[in-house]
Amino acid sequence: MTTQEETNTPATPHTQLSPTRGWLGVAAITASLFVFLTTELMPIGLLTPLSESLDVPVGAAGLMVTAQGVAAGLGVPFIVAWTRRVNRRRLLTTLLAVLAVGNLVTSIAPNYPLILGTRLLMGFASGVFWAIGVSMAMRIVPEKHANRAAAVVMSGISVATVVGIPLGTLLEGVSDWRTTFLIWAGLSALVFLAVAFTIPSLPSSNAVSVREVFELPLRNVPLRVVLVMVVLFVLGHFGAYTFVRPYLEETTSAGVGFITVVLIVFGVGGAVGNFIGGQTVAKSLRGSFVVGGLLLVAALVMLLTIGASDIGVVAAMAVWGIAFGVVQLSQINMTLSAAPETFEAAMSLNTMAYNTCIALGALIGGLFVDHIGVDSVIWFGIALVALAVTLRASTGRRDASLT
Repeated sequence: MTTQEETNTPATPHTQLSPTRGWLGVAAITASLFVFLTTELMPIGLLTPLSESLDVPVGAAGLMVTAQGVAAGLGVPFIVAWTRRVNRRRLLTTLLAVLAVGNLVTSIAPNYPLILGTRLLMGFASGVFWAIGVSMAMRIVPEKHANRAAAVVMSGISVATVVGIPLGTLLEGVSDWRTTFLIWAGLSALVFLAVAFTIPSLPSSNAVSVREVFELPLRNVPLRVVLVMVVLFVLGHFGAYTFVRPYLEETTSAGVGFITVVLIVFGVGGAVGNFIGGQTVAKSLRGSFVVGGLLLVAALVMLLTIGASDIGVVAAMAVWGIAFGVVQLSQINMTLSAAPETFEAAMSLNTMAYNTCIALGALIGGLFVDHIGVDSVIWFGIALVALAVTLRASTGRRDASLT
């Protein structure tokens, strides 16, 4: 299809496609989520070799997560609004091209500042994807299957945690971290091709101006509550999760093999939690978030109390993964429930809060690790997630739109 044809062939909110092509497109968007998320979080499993190779402290190496998260968070509302007239297929392929080139540059970069700068640029692409990806998937299948398409795309989170991050850690163990990022550059290029050939023309359907984006939480109280809960949950979760490898190495003398196993356990738990959440959020969004958050707090306590043994670590990481899967799906559905008519704009704010807090969580966690000790990031996670649960439990009964 030519550019002219793409521009002049507007799609309805639910584009009419054959079932096969529609679900192939959903699969391509899911694969996009996989490569974006694994790229963003890959340094978590590689912090120790990255810090040694680049001659920087472990806490400083965690800034690779921070840089991408800052860009993804702070840039997304502006970029989504500025590109509100850009065909979403063209926009997604552009984002994937940036990701592929960024991973390639990371794999060959001679110094740490260049890597940080590259991660910053990749973060802009990652943030925009999170704002548009789910809504794209919901548009290319029949309306009655829209929620199923969204759930399939979100399963990419579980695939990334089950396969992506542990695989990256394993590849680093048998080669080096540069090879890992080079492989991810190739995967990003393959997903670029998949999107180009399977996604139909998708003119923007509900993007709004920058001013309207930032007015949403001022006018929409339920959305404002959701965003505060996202901030607390993400700060706590990623403040702790970013430093799982250093924590396990210090407390259990774990090697690469065992760390890979527990990351896989976490990912499998996330897949289970995603499935459980898919069954429970339709019945009670508030209950799903609260129970998932309490399980996450319990998992962190388990890590502190029984995490000295291999069995204790595996059990704690399994519970943590299940909890994360439930809470993650809950907060996405709470965003949709709070702003169904402006979902793309609301998701851009959600993405801003989420990714900025990934960055801040990694930054604050790094300061805790470098100045207090690695145990402190687990306590930080417990405190922040507990606050998120408290807020959700205390506001849920008064906020019928989110229950």
